[in-house]
Amino acid sequence: MKLVAESFAWPFRGSWRSKWAVGVVAVLLLPIAFIPLLGYAVAATRSASLDRDAGPPPWAVSVRLIADGFWTTLAVLLLTAPFALALNRLSSAIEQTRLWHVSDVTLSHVYAYVAAGFLLALPWGILMLLLVPHSTMSFATTGNPRDLFDFPAAVRSVTRDFATWNLAAAAIVTAWAVGLAAVGLLCVGVLPGVFYAILVSAHASAALKPKDKNSSAR
Repeated sequence: MKLVAESFAWPFRGSWRSKWAVGVVAVLLLPIAFIPLLGYAVAATRSASLDRDAGPPPWAVSVRLIADGFWTTLAVLLLTAPFALALNRLSSAIEQTRLWHVSDVTLSHVYAYVAAGFLLALPWGILMLLLVPHSTMSFATTGNPRDLFDFPAAVRSVTRDFATWNLAAAAIVTAWAVGLAAVGLLCVGVLPGVFYAILVSAHASAALKPKDKNSSAR
């Protein structure tokens, strides 16, 4: 459980306030800042793998930040696309079952989409947890986009060190639950909650760094 505790505390280490200020704005501007935000998540993973006690890295807009965010965005879209394509079909199937009696057609559609979304969220989340942390760590270490899409290698890494992955996954899931639910309920706001979850996820993913790999500059 030491890994989980360290990951939860890491976002507040070092000179964290200035990094949080930029990060919260990036989350607010998510539709246009998605790529830089994911690029920073990769940079945070790289930084945590080099020094797990230094705190989040400073923001630095660069070609590497944008490139890392671009490739990570492609990987996320690739893993999400099958579930997005299944959403319409599943929602239509659910609506045809007439599980609820709603005279408003639009409201019935909304209910069906929400139900389909909840049903697909679990397998999507499991897939992301299984593949993304190791792939992101490998990409952050080598700088080679091919490592980000080497999903078989990610699965092999999970089976090779299941205990560490299990702790990292626990930290990631809990951080997102806190970020999206508890932090919002405490009136701190969802925006800092999301950025907190990103930082915790980066630190937890850094624990998956292979013992025989050294960081390389790109």
